[in-house]
Amino acid sequence: MQELLNTINSPKELRLLNQEDLPQLAKELREFIINIVATKEGHLGASLGVVELTIALHYIFNTPEDQLIWDVGHQAYGHKILTGRKDIFHTNRQIGGLSGFPKREESNYDAFGVGHSSTSISAALGMAIASQLKGETKKQHIAIIGDASIASGMAFEGLNHAGVTDANLLVILNDNAIGIDPSVGALKQYLTNVKKGTQKQDNIFEALNFDYSGPIDGHDIDIIISELEHLKTIKGPKFLHIITTKGKGLKQAEEDQVKYHAPGKFNAQTGDLIVKSETIQPPKYQDVFGHTIVELAKQNKNIVGITPAMPTGSSLKYMMDEIPERAFDVGIAEQHAVTLAAGMVTQGLVPFCNIYSTFLQRAYDQVIHDVALQKLPVIFCLDRAGLVGEDGATHHGVYDLSYLRCIPNLIIFSPRNEIELRNIMYTVQLGLKQPIAVRYPRGRGVTIDWKQPFSKIEIGKGIQLKKGNNVAVLSIGAIAKNVNEAIQKCHEPQDIAHYDMRFVKPLDEPLLHAIFKTHETIITIENNTIKGGFGSAILEFASANNYKNSINILGIPDHFVEHGSVNQLQQSIGLDVESLISYINGL
Repeated sequence: MQELLNTINSPKELRLLNQEDLPQLAKELREFIINIVATKEGHLGASLGVVELTIALHYIFNTPEDQLIWDVGHQAYGHKILTGRKDIFHTNRQIGGLSGFPKREESNYDAFGVGHSSTSISAALGMAIASQLKGETKKQHIAIIGDASIASGMAFEGLNHAGVTDANLLVILNDNAIGIDPSVGALKQYLTNVKKGTQKQDNIFEALNFDYSGPIDGHDIDIIISELEHLKTIKGPKFLHIITTKGKGLKQAEEDQVKYHAPGKFNAQTGDLIVKSETIQPPKYQDVFGHTIVELAKQNKNIVGITPAMPTGSSLKYMMDEIPERAFDVGIAEQHAVTLAAGMVTQGLVPFCNIYSTFLQRAYDQVIHDVALQKLPVIFCLDRAGLVGEDGATHHGVYDLSYLRCIPNLIIFSPRNEIELRNIMYTVQLGLKQPIAVRYPRGRGVTIDWKQPFSKIEIGKGIQLKKGNNVAVLSIGAIAKNVNEAIQKCHEPQDIAHYDMRFVKPLDEPLLHAIFKTHETIITIENNTIKGGFGSAILEFASANNYKNSINILGIPDHFVEHGSVNQLQQSIGLDVESLISYINGL
């Protein structure tokens, strides 16, 4: 029974409780999160780890007037439940339901929209300075950031600025030694030494002019409340270091923190994962990348792998296990990852820099200035390109074709299937004179027998998948699967040709000339925004060559696509098979 939790519809009711009742509330809140996530899926371990902190923050501070900013935000489920969203929390990450991350338009308790890491300190400092300028001297601004996120450059930029202000800012470091994968780097070692009491150097946060407290036990709610009460009275930038256990309260989540970060469906009583049927399925694209880079690295001693804090998600973990001296997890530091790769290239190495499409946005200047401008052949492997599903607008990788296509010297390739991904990885490590971005989707591919002998791909060459007389459909990447299925079910499939262009840059201009001269109607289809993407490239080609063909562009519309399953989202924007059939038949 959720006896206490059921009485709370906002933090106002929470603050009416006696402090001695809060451990019971924490127990109920954990059970509530576990029971919902067990069946609906989502981020589990992070939210379980901050239950006591979440309750204490809303108990001591006058939210939403006092502002909480959760870094990344996948630890904010308890926050959502306590701030009026308990009864609809079962819709979390479902289409039309709650976002899996804090979102300003969802609640006035969500002070800042998040989803990518290391933004909380800068945002909270901006709010604190604004409050200062408006004379709101009692208003509190609290950034809650993890030990993996605080190692990012942007977090230190925020700390560096905050330390020379007298802004009313509290930074809470939720130190559990793990982000999605275990935290890495010298700062992690420093924090470990602080926790052990063996740190001999000056405190780094005090050196940045923060009033430092801690480390304290993040699961002792009385200690947290006492510390927060004290910190409320201190002016200027403050720093509270708390120690927590990710997955706290569920044995398996504590013991396997990587798997239980977002475990999928599991048994709420036992914690055991629900095993899916053992039918033979095509591999995940990231696993094809992970196994292929190991295979190639064993043949080519110059190959190295780089990922910013995503070794498991990107499957670079396979290389880290087998060839650890040549595989690098650099932490949440996308800018550093890109320029590190550039430096390696200058010395003859062949770096595969694996970054999720949505996170490469964070290193845009480095791609232009440190890689493309210098024609350094870094190999960017952009995982999670296209719609990613329930993580929603903050994580869809639907802008990369557009933001990369305008950069000179950069090749852009999107494999149609797993074999094409393997073959482009084989091709590029043989030697390129310029950088390349290879974008592929989240999840499973289409090929059971994917581990074929390598063959070389000719740069800039598309292929014809199906002949047809009237309409030519040009697709890029894995969306070809939907296109192929749709064409087969159209009224007159014999009239429809299908081309996989493969390269957005350089375009296969000889093939395009042949297409434009033999087909009256052209349709381009991409899992990228239609603004500036693959379709735009085809329009530019047609304009430059004075073609008057009818050109129709399908892709991600010019608005942020929210969360839901990939299939639901494709239906909502007309990229699913049935919508494509209707569109093509209607021409």
